[in-house]
Amino acid sequence: MTRLDAEVQPSEPAEKCAGPRVELYDAREVPLGGIRGMSVHRALPQRPLPTVGAWCFLDRFGPQRTMMRVEPHPHIGLQTVTWPYAGEIRHRDSIGNDVNITRGALNLMTAGVGISHSEYSITDAPIDLDALQFWIALPDSRRWGDPAFEQIIDLPTAPLKAHNNATGADTTVAATVVLGELAGVKSPATVYTPLVGAEITIPAGHSVEVPLLADWEHAVLVVEGAATVAANPETDLAPEQLLYLGIHRTSVMITAEHETVVFLIGGEPFEADLVMWWNFVGRSHEEIAQAQEDWAARSARFGHVVGHGDEWIPAPPLPNVRLTPRKRVYRDLT
Repeated sequence: MTRLDAEVQPSEPAEKCAGPRVELYDAREVPLGGIRGMSVHRALPQRPLPTVGAWCFLDRFGPQRTMMRVEPHPHIGLQTVTWPYAGEIRHRDSIGNDVNITRGALNLMTAGVGISHSEYSITDAPIDLDALQFWIALPDSRRWGDPAFEQIIDLPTAPLKAHNNATGADTTVAATVVLGELAGVKSPATVYTPLVGAEITIPAGHSVEVPLLADWEHAVLVVEGAATVAANPETDLAPEQLLYLGIHRTSVMITAEHETVVFLIGGEPFEADLVMWWNFVGRSHEEIAQAQEDWAARSARFGHVVGHGDEWIPAPPLPNVRLTPRKRVYRDLT
């Protein structure tokens, strides 16, 4: 999805990560406007929390009844992750892919040096739409490579320890490993940094122990329902809220009174400070400015989206300030 707000990243350093954290962030509503009349709830980036591992962007569009018409637009330096809950979206891109996006399928687009794509809801009338869309920053070893796209329907599940709080019985819950690795189970999706993205459905009245890698940072988003996370202090989590857990944790217990769906993200702290502007993830003002210039010139760098004519989303003007990285410094204060 294209960012029509194109906010400028502040230049001050982000808060330092000193180990385990309990930081609760409300997603902010961002109206996207245009003929779509859509709005999204944006949980990442936050001013003090620009990234969680390589995860650098998280929107939820929906649940809402709308008609999606996102015309061709560009990306560099990232992977886009679309994880749908309701509705059907047609994805077309500049490397020849034309696929429908539906519930249960992971849709992963790797921009590399440059790609463009469009997203349309299937019908010409409003429909129920709901999905999570993430960006994953690409490391230096991959961000200048060729673009790619993959759709994966058959994703693995990891058994997690669970406890029925009413009966006292121990059981297991299956977590869908969408990307990366959880509890020794790996997704077949292509990733370029150590990370995890997993959906966990917690049955009513249960507590689920989610294993974490101590060297990674993690965060939990409630998609549906409500949860209590035993993270010292114990924290209640509602939809559109993201709980950042920091690093140096080996597990976290999540309890739900009613059936609840959460999405876990995490990964090794990212290798570089990012400059993010519009649909571009880079390392410097010059990289972003060059990408904007190339898109405005309809450069071959971004190709042509299959099935489209001259329609496109122009890049907004660059701000009258130099774009600077949002820095994060991780240090062990123990």
